[in-house]
Order: sequence, then structure tokens, then C-alpha cells
Amino acid sequence: MTDLEAAARRFIADVWNAGREESAYELVAPECPGLGGAGPAAVLAGHRDRRASFPDLRYKIVELVAGDGRVAVHWRAAGTQAGQFGPVPPTGRVVSYSGASFLRFDDAGRIVDVWSVNELFQVLQQLGVEMLPPLTPGGA
Repeated sequence: MTDLEAAARRFIADVWNAGREESAYELVAPECPGLGGAGPAAVLAGHRDRRASFPDLRYKIVELVAGDGRVAVHWRAAGTQAGQFGPVPPTGRVVSYSGASFLRFDDAGRIVDVWSVNELFQVLQQLGVEMLPPLTPGGA
């Protein structure tokens, strides 16, 4: 396992799963973009936001690939909605979804960028949100 693979696994285990915020200050560079700013505090703000909605949210690594200063992680997540999630009030429902996160590291082995894609549409469906297409002009 490379140092970057180990750092990515630690980021998910410590920060995402265990809520060890001090690890973010070791693993995330000051220039890493996050919620409303940059650096570990901004990255943690996004994490806290999701955690407020799903306090027991846990991530499982499905596959991890590393190379050339970058790590790609395919993951699955599951948790119970106990707080507001966007416009959706707490439902107590368990959701399960997957996604991928792409981490870029600097020469010191700190994360300088995190970009994630996930199945939030599935989350909304699992929370009971009904999605209806907009009415077309002149249509019924």
C-alpha cells in the first residue's frame, strides 16, 4: 500500500467514519476547497453538514486506486436520517447509496482537492421525496 492510499483510507476511516476532526488538520492542506472556503475547517464544515442529517453515516471502501499523486475511491454509504437534509425534515429512514471521491495530494502527502460524485437522487427517493417532472407549457 502506498502512502497516498494509506492517507486516503485514514481520511475516510478517521474523518468520515469516526468523526476525528483532528485528523483533517493533519491530512488536508490549507488550499483544499471545502464548504464556504478552503482548508481543513472548510472540509470539515461539509462533513458536519452531512453528519447533522445522518449522524450514524458510515462509508465502506469498495475499491481504491492510486497513482501520480491522486487516489480514486469507490465507496458505499449508509445512515439514518435524524436531521434536516436540504428541504427534507427528519424521517428516521435508513438510506444506502454509493459514490466516488477523487483526492489529489501535494508533495507533502496532504489532500489539496476532493471531488465527489454520488447518488443523492437515490437518497431523496429513499427518504420518500416524490420527484415529478415540470409541466410543459401548454401541456396538461
